[in-house]
Amino acid sequence: MTTRGWILAFALAICGWLGVQLLLVRFSDAAPGAVALFPAADFVARLPAGVSVVGGGAHWIAVKSDAPDLGRDLYAAGARVVLPAGLPGCLPLRARAEGG
Repeated sequence: MTTRGWILAFALAICGWLGVQLLLVRFSDAAPGAVALFPAADFVARLPAGVSVVGGGAHWIAVKSDAPDLGRDLYAAGARVVLPAGLPGCLPLRARAEGG
């Protein structure tokens, strides 16, 4: 495989991983928190009740919540990209961790 092929394979792997993360946070409640990238200026004020801000930077805010549909709520509050945070590993198998 050529260098160009390796670069393309690496780029596709990164895009695939990012896509899985975006789908996970949007359609699953597996993650106990999330990182909102490039939030709107009034993002924190628009967060629903039960969502706690646990960190932040110039272009990101980390939140935590036990409420369902966290990803959807963050997009509604003005986040442009939402990634999951606080997952226990590659596969969030909570039933096994709880003894099930």
